[in-house]
Amino acid sequence: MSKIAVVYWSGTGNTEAMANAVAEGAKNAGAEVSIFTAVEFSADRVADFDAIAFGCPAMGSEVLEEDEFEPMFRECESKLSGKKIALFGSYGWGDGEWMRSWEETCRGDGAELACESVICQETPDDEAEANCRSMGASLA
Repeated sequence: MSKIAVVYWSGTGNTEAMANAVAEGAKNAGAEVSIFTAVEFSADRVADFDAIAFGCPAMGSEVLEEDEFEPMFRECESKLSGKKIALFGSYGWGDGEWMRSWEETCRGDGAELACESVICQETPDDEAEANCRSMGASLA
């Protein structure tokens, strides 16, 4: 059984809803799933999981949340080489630049992006939630 971590930061609940859908998809595919907020996860835990889904909304000028999520993720980066990961998040403006930049960073770290990232504008609709469940299944 695969061990999957779903790690997220959410200010409005939109990315949290996406995290729950990712977890649901992984559980339905037979994985053992643990959900963490950014403050509950650290680089020391990366090795405990077969795959990790990271979720963060776009903030400010399309960047990762800077107080909790980004420091945690930066700490994890050196341990992501060869690790199967997936990225998701919501945004309120822009065109998804934060996600493209984040994907590029992860590829540069040697992480294996297991599937296409999932983004949605504001509250996840049925399609975004279905895509998140598919993401979870692909990690399992």
